[in-house]
Amino acid sequence: MSGTETAARADIIRPAPDALIARLLTYDPDADVAMLRRAFDMAAEAHKAQVRETGEPYITHPLAVAEILAGYRLDAGTLATALLHDVIEDTGVTREIMTKAVGAEITSLVDGVTKLTRLELQSDRTKQAENFRKLVLALSRDIRVLLVKLADRLHNMRTLGGAREDKRTRIARETMEIYAPLAERIGMDAVKTELQTLSFAQIDPDAYDSIQARLNFLHGQGADVIADVREELARVCREHGVEAIEVSGRQKSPYSIWEKMHRGNVQFEQLSDIMAFRIVVPTREACYAALGAVHASYPVIAGRFKDYISTPKANGYQSLHTGVTLRAPRNQKIELQIRTASMHSVAENGVAAHWLYKQHDAAVQEAQSFRWVQDLLEILENSTPDEFLENTKLELYQDQVFCFTPKGQLIQLPRGATPVDFAYAVHSQVGDTCVGAKVNGRILPLRHELSNGDQVEILTARGNTPSPQWERFVVTGKARARIRRFVQAQQRSEYRDAGRAALARAFRQDGADGSEKALEAALKPLKQASLEDLYVTVGNGNLTAKDVVVAIYPELRQASRSPRLLPAAPNKITHKGDFNQPITGLVPGMAISYAGCCHPLPGDAIVGIVATGKGVTIHTKGCPTLESFAATPERFLDVDWSESAFADGARAQPSGKSGGKPETHTGRVTVMADNGPAMISTITNAISKQHGDISNLRIVNRQEDFFEMLIDIEVRDLRQLVDVIASLRAVRGVHQVERARG
Repeated sequence: MSGTETAARADIIRPAPDALIARLLTYDPDADVAMLRRAFDMAAEAHKAQVRETGEPYITHPLAVAEILAGYRLDAGTLATALLHDVIEDTGVTREIMTKAVGAEITSLVDGVTKLTRLELQSDRTKQAENFRKLVLALSRDIRVLLVKLADRLHNMRTLGGAREDKRTRIARETMEIYAPLAERIGMDAVKTELQTLSFAQIDPDAYDSIQARLNFLHGQGADVIADVREELARVCREHGVEAIEVSGRQKSPYSIWEKMHRGNVQFEQLSDIMAFRIVVPTREACYAALGAVHASYPVIAGRFKDYISTPKANGYQSLHTGVTLRAPRNQKIELQIRTASMHSVAENGVAAHWLYKQHDAAVQEAQSFRWVQDLLEILENSTPDEFLENTKLELYQDQVFCFTPKGQLIQLPRGATPVDFAYAVHSQVGDTCVGAKVNGRILPLRHELSNGDQVEILTARGNTPSPQWERFVVTGKARARIRRFVQAQQRSEYRDAGRAALARAFRQDGADGSEKALEAALKPLKQASLEDLYVTVGNGNLTAKDVVVAIYPELRQASRSPRLLPAAPNKITHKGDFNQPITGLVPGMAISYAGCCHPLPGDAIVGIVATGKGVTIHTKGCPTLESFAATPERFLDVDWSESAFADGARAQPSGKSGGKPETHTGRVTVMADNGPAMISTITNAISKQHGDISNLRIVNRQEDFFEMLIDIEVRDLRQLVDVIASLRAVRGVHQVERARG
């Protein structure tokens, strides 16, 4: 079909906004209807030559998005934004034209919702990260941006069937990881549940179909169960003098059931609470009265009671949650929520539950009232786009614990959070200067996992800085971003100093001028933005000092053609290609060094990094340091361990080759143990029993009750280190043993 025919067809069957306007006037009689019509006319004209993958005129999509938002009784400005949300991105309409038609405020909202696909970025992941970064900046100014974006995503998920399979899966995964948690964070439970269900059906259709079929079977077998239980709960409330406005019941969604199966590692048949019921009462006091009535009438399931009325969730959600077992003959476990009507409105509709959007300032105030939005902005300041996406996913995790400061301030954290996460949640400066923590009055390790109700006191010291080791156990995106930023800044400083010193040596050896003025002449040919960047690039090995000398003094190039191998460092071994060379894939005679950042051992997956004049450095494939070499993929070598690197390989060697004794390597472990008598001696004995030799031992944190230490152990290979770790974990009083990567 030609563009003209498409436009004509779309114009003939173009829907009208009359139903949308009529719906708006039912809850806002003073709405600016003329402005909304202008917005619709602009969108219809701009999209008239476009059709969706389903074959429908494109205007049906923005109109459907607006209708979803009208269901939440949102203002005319939000509906106009929904109608126009793809116009700037997908058509030739400019911001100036839109501003003249509908005003600067709505144009700004449209700009915030736009996916910004015109950005020229390196990868789909980078594009996704950059788009989400823009979305967070926009929603921090006006929460309506997020409401429109969620409605846009919801309608796209409802009509995803026309897209290619790979595209459907990618969009569904993005929805599950980002947009469903965002809906949960602003309390829009119905939107969150539908987004999860639609995404689940695309990501794992077999699991979705299986669970849905079982739910349909159960529903057919016990169609009257929900109605009977509702009546029974209503009767219990009446018998105890509690007025119940509404008692409702439903089966849980397929995704929530699948999540429960995986979290508890149980089969569908083992789930006993796939039904959830809700009691709505008039007052807050009646919630607790209804809870008492239910608990007096049914056996309570231990550990299932949660009071979100006295301690609401971060999104404002309030309810009492409990689990009970029904009376015989059913003996079925059910989940029960008890709340007031106003609490129910907030639970279902979140920020859209109240009329806040007639005034722009109200929408801004609502956005700024969310602590998590401010946390996302702080993560944004401390992260690259890809790191921001990763850390934001951490920040959006739903499962939470509630802890308190000594003054009683409530701090909500993801499950698994540590005192370091708590410290950064209080304030970034508190996290940076943290040196210890008291949990319920007792000093505990900073890697201790916090529980609901813990009182946490953070001990700080002026001048203290974050430890790179913290990144291994923190679970909040805010903490990880802040720690990573500090580590990168510290690493950059070290590279800068090392690069400056290396350049000074190189120029001195060649008797050449290495002043800053001379170095500036090398910036452009070496593609460096500043002198500091040049120092850092030399310091991290991406550029050699000799390369810089030659860039300034080409006449010295001849002298650089025969690279000198640097004297072997303590962990460097030069192999001449004999039978015992431990690494395959290298040119005979190459100098080999083992990276001190990851301590590779025979048995690890490894990669080689070439440094001109320095041979090859061996890293584990998961080493974070490899990220700094991403811009120079030509320096990566595909290498592996040879047979001679392993203990068994040594026995296969010909006589006279190293006496049959394999080379040892340094493995590093962290140990956390009770601070008791003879504990260090017990630990060293456990290592010795596995024939490991300790080359270095350092206590990095000693408290009254425990201590943490780093131990460098000479071992033959990864298998021996695993045996050493297992031996240490068996020692009484040792609480944690991990392989260290730095």
